[in-house]
Amino acid sequence: MMKFCCICFCTLALLVKAGWAAPFVEGFEDIPVPDNMKQIESDNVAFGNAETSLTEAYLQGNVSFDEVNNFYLNTLPQLGWEFSGKNNNVLSFRRDNQLLEIAKEGKNPLVIRITVKSWN
Repeated sequence: MMKFCCICFCTLALLVKAGWAAPFVEGFEDIPVPDNMKQIESDNVAFGNAETSLTEAYLQGNVSFDEVNNFYLNTLPQLGWEFSGKNNNVLSFRRDNQLLEIAKEGKNPLVIRITVKSWN
């Protein structure tokens, strides 16, 4: 078992080093960044207490919102997020007691806001 875990870890490390694995949004351990987008690091927000929390980040890039939509609809369920709907330009996902929203904030270049907050 230990040998299998070591092989998996080494393979993942090589994939990340080779650029084959998508980077993750800083501040979120399991929200990947779509291709051709980058995080606007100066706009990150995080606060909370024992009962509630809110974390927010912005990404921008030269892609369409439809491409971002398809990317997250395909990848987030693999990470345990359940799609709960789309309202205008906002995608919503739920997992445990968290709500994830991906909202279109601007275009040319596309800017999206990613928010994870407590949901009760």
